[in-house]
Amino acid sequence: MSVDPHVGDGLPTTAAPSPARAVPFWSPAEIDTAVAATIAHLEGHGVVAYPTETVYGFGGSADQQGVDALIRLKGRPPGKPFLLLIADSDMIGRMGLHLGAAAAALAARHWPGPLTLVLPGGERRVPDRLRGPEGGVAVRWTPHVGLTRLIRAYGEPITSTSANRPGVPPASSAGEIVAQWGDAIGRGVLRVLDGGRLEASAPSTVVDCTGRRLRVIRPGAISADALRDSVPDLIGDA
Repeated sequence: MSVDPHVGDGLPTTAAPSPARAVPFWSPAEIDTAVAATIAHLEGHGVVAYPTETVYGFGGSADQQGVDALIRLKGRPPGKPFLLLIADSDMIGRMGLHLGAAAAALAARHWPGPLTLVLPGGERRVPDRLRGPEGGVAVRWTPHVGLTRLIRAYGEPITSTSANRPGVPPASSAGEIVAQWGDAIGRGVLRVLDGGRLEASAPSTVVDCTGRRLRVIRPGAISADALRDSVPDLIGDA
């Protein structure tokens, strides 16, 4: 079993570490069974590993304690923010983020889907570590059925970053996470949801919506030409 150097200041535990394992999260019945305990883990500021429409991700509650726990586990350096996953448009407003007319046109066409929008706002609601260099907060409405069910039941966005150690490709199966993060799982810091092996796919396209004109800042699954069907003056290419 590998030892996680970032564990030790995560969730408190007095019990002996349990064997590392993942929670089944594939069938509708498995998803329903996993939701309540996973919400409790999120509310306790634990980190969850979960399947998405692209790769497995790490995430937690979108408050300072949840973000701090994710930073400790991932060992992510400053200047590389996390994004937010949502399951309905009301979550954007509750976080104090602003979806302008052009951004709303993209969202209406491509959400849920592999499109990440970097939105302004959220100054009094969103932890600073979620804010990127352009000043906005990255948001995606995931189309993954199980993850959508979890986020809706939780009632709040969750943070997201790829589930991997530095220099290691993002995980495409829960088994990879268990192999790399067994100590964190055993300590109760990390809860892994096993949604099966994911097929290789392109990352989400990222669009900066903080300026006067929307701009593609990372090419991905949705081409710039497809985005220009909704926003003709979009800057950048993909």
